[in-house]
Amino acid sequence: MSTDILFQPFSLKTLSLANRIVMAPMTRALAKGGIPAAAQVEYYRRRAAGGVGLILTEGTVIDRPASRNDPGIPFFHGEAALAGWEDVAKSVHAAGGKIGPQIWHTGSARSTRSDAQPDDMVESPSGLVGPGDPRGRTMTEEDIADTVAAYANAAADAKRLGFDIVELHGAHGYLIDQFFWDGTNRRTDAYGGATLTERSRLAGEAVRAVRAAVGPDFPLSLRVSQWKQQDYAARLATTPDQMTSWLLPLVEAGVDILHCSQRRFWVAEFPEIDGDAGLNFAGWAKKLTGAATISVGSVGLESDFFGAFGGQGSESASFDTLIERMERREFDLIAVGRPLISDAEWARKVSDGRLDELGGFNAADLAVLA
Repeated sequence: MSTDILFQPFSLKTLSLANRIVMAPMTRALAKGGIPAAAQVEYYRRRAAGGVGLILTEGTVIDRPASRNDPGIPFFHGEAALAGWEDVAKSVHAAGGKIGPQIWHTGSARSTRSDAQPDDMVESPSGLVGPGDPRGRTMTEEDIADTVAAYANAAADAKRLGFDIVELHGAHGYLIDQFFWDGTNRRTDAYGGATLTERSRLAGEAVRAVRAAVGPDFPLSLRVSQWKQQDYAARLATTPDQMTSWLLPLVEAGVDILHCSQRRFWVAEFPEIDGDAGLNFAGWAKKLTGAATISVGSVGLESDFFGAFGGQGSESASFDTLIERMERREFDLIAVGRPLISDAEWARKVSDGRLDELGGFNAADLAVLA
């Protein structure tokens, strides 16, 4: 099957991509002192030179106490860190690529990589890391306002430094997602509530603040997920109507692209619904909101990514399902994670038809930036 559909151009506002392949944000936690340095510059440059259309960086945290849960996670604030990220962006552009930072706050979520503790008390909507599992403190309304401002400041810095897009991390059981999830948002004020729409207030405020900071034409992506690292089976929206009430207001607030994270991109989001050809999460998000979408989840691999936390690799898998979904325009872009950790030339090999050279994912590669 031809992979040509993956290499068609894509444009949205000021963003013009040579192809539909996105490097997914993947936590590397290898930034000494939180500062991107030569190793990060070269790591991202190589993926751009290897043919990736758009790079979304590893999560990089906003200017809030305890915004990161591992000391190797990079900052996106402070003179030194921002200078490092500017070097990254310049190197990617010189290699012909496009790049955007993923802006992050880990909330009360624990690190999947280490037992490291933040220097400051962790914060979350209700002082919970999961249902009935206390950790850290409940955020005040002042904390929330300061957090919204920190997201906007980071996005403004991304634009100023020459990045092509910015993404807010609203998935996987981290801070924004902890507000979405009724298991971790037990608030009784305006930032809580019985409905997903009510619990989306923080996200909506952050999106509007970012949009005001970057202007109308700078692209904004929001990463969302149903699953949480605290509960792989969690679901925020169990019907299309619930998904619409969750995502459409965020698109109306200023989100251009919904980056829809699944464990396996080929799984139907609502398998009980007939007549929609088994649309995945990104497919439903596009259908319900009209926004552009990125799909992601075990692309080109035989197993999902949870095994990587336990040191498991994965063999390469067929592209047939991906190509079929791309050709019927189920979603606009496809994000690739682990294969690009192990092989900076992955996209080029796919473009050239050298699929027999794809080596899958080696978990040992998580320990280094190469």
